Amino acid sequence: MRRHRTLLSITVLALAGCALTLRGHQLEDRSTPPLLPASPHLETVAELELPPGNIAVSGDGRIFISLHPEGRPATKIAEIKSGRLTPYPDAASQKDRFDTPLALRIDRRQRLWVLDYARHGVGDAKLIAIDLKNDQIVDEYRFASEIAGLGSMLNDFQVDAAGDRIYITDTSIWRQKQALIVYDIKPRRARRVLVGHPSVQNGPYAVHIQGRPYKLLGIFKLKFGVDGIALSRDGQWLYYAPLNGGQLYRIATAVLAGEGLTGRDLAAGVVSWAAISMTDGMTTDDQGRVYLSDMENGAIHRVGADGRMQTLLKDPARLRWPDGFSFGPQGWLYFTDSALQDVILKSGGTIRANGPYHIYRFKPGAHAHAGH
Repeated sequence: MRRHRTLLSITVLALAGCALTLRGHQLEDRSTPPLLPASPHLETVAELELPPGNIAVSGDGRIFISLHPEGRPATKIAEIKSGRLTPYPDAASQKDRFDTPLALRIDRRQRLWVLDYARHGVGDAKLIAIDLKNDQIVDEYRFASEIAGLGSMLNDFQVDAAGDRIYITDTSIWRQKQALIVYDIKPRRARRVLVGHPSVQNGPYAVHIQGRPYKLLGIFKLKFGVDGIALSRDGQWLYYAPLNGGQLYRIATAVLAGEGLTGRDLAAGVVSWAAISMTDGMTTDDQGRVYLSDMENGAIHRVGADGRMQTLLKDPARLRWPDGFSFGPQGWLYFTDSALQDVILKSGGTIRANGPYHIYRFKPGAHAHAGH
């Protein structure tokens, strides 16, 4: 019954916010010749019955994932042990604590942060922190309705190195009220910034998978706002992009820290940084480069310090919808493949029939602190 009410709410919001459209053209393939051949560099970490969402790998090699909410999993957050999924932090939390968690990050204080968008704001969107030293929940913050209300979708986030501030994207698929959210952990204070700015709104492109338009119910093209987000490892720059915008933006975190600034002041700090592929997940390395997952072309790209995008590897046959990233130990870069074109609005039987779903890793020749 709850799912039927949720779908009804989403339908109303979609009609009100014009998230579904018949329009939108294809973004050209901006791939360059791959630096790494997918074979043998791309390794399979796990095969799953249901699609993964995002991933966080600790410095000692523990692997945590969300199971994508579109797959309607019973286990929502899990640790992978010997190739098997173990509910994390325990079985009871899957029902009692979590609603629709998606994004995961590990901060430098060894806390696993989980962002729960609560069925597009039908419930209370929240952040939950779990101490990896004892696997206990140590913090929970519920966002007020004016920050993440009905129609919001708190999609992805990054935690700064000090573990004091979290930056979040509100993709707002159905309501179309996109923004970034800055959450200060110690004072427990959240604020929306860049609301309605062109850098967070829908771009002109429609999603195509392997050259074919991706349509809901075989008719509608789905419009996405700001989605992927990454923080430079020195904490100076925040990178983000609308999924279907074809452009990577950045803003200095010092600008975002200025709470007294007007919307115009913040807008003046936004830099159009790079022309990119249509992208979902992001991360950075110690050399200031930004990594991008490209679901349209089954590729992983990297934007250098010069603002130019280069393809690291490309394998459309294996990479159906590469999604979230996490660096792990020994220079491994892990990522999930959620294959969402085979999942969204599909029946449980069809979702399982479209499996298995994968988690991959490869070594890009770079290093970064594990966990995001």
